[in-house]
Amino acid sequence: MKIYSVYDAEFAPYGRVIPDLDTAELLSTLKEVSPAPEDAVIYIPSDASLEALPIFRQFRDGVYGGMPVQIGYCNGTNHTMNALEYHRGCEINVATTDIILLLALQSDMDENFMLDSSCVKAFKVPAGVSVIVYETALHYAPVGDGFRCIVVLPRDTNTDLPEPTERPCREDLLLYARNKWLIAHPASPEANNGAFVGITGENLKA
Repeated sequence: MKIYSVYDAEFAPYGRVIPDLDTAELLSTLKEVSPAPEDAVIYIPSDASLEALPIFRQFRDGVYGGMPVQIGYCNGTNHTMNALEYHRGCEINVATTDIILLLALQSDMDENFMLDSSCVKAFKVPAGVSVIVYETALHYAPVGDGFRCIVVLPRDTNTDLPEPTERPCREDLLLYARNKWLIAHPASPEANNGAFVGITGENLKA
């Protein structure tokens, strides 16, 4: 598949580059505190050592306008889409190495929350570049080898769901974790784990 850059005009509907963040200390700390598996992907929603850094206040008070946020990470090796998710609130990614983000738009889904994988586009994020992924963009684990990627989100996103009271909306079928709506490809581990199967077509690789 064609791989665009986050500096290309095609990225505009999905997010934008944040040019004025100094992430050097953040990324060096990430290397110290987290492994990068060669055969798996790990995700930690919130890491105390990352949130103790001065840049945490920039994310909370500046980028998110004073909202409670968390800094975690997604590390490892991945080459397959498998699933796509979205949140109520944007996501910031900063990686120690070049990564590729596979992205689609919520508007690409039909009324039954189904999406054809031909709608997905690939975008390269250069090492150290900060990108904000809009809440209207579907995304998932980065693609790359041995990557370490900072993930900033509204506080408690991707943690365990609370006990349900009522969930009358059809969209509730997609809830996979707190503030995490997910659609899976039928050939994915997520589908085998009970996720809503909402991706048709090829399970993309990059």
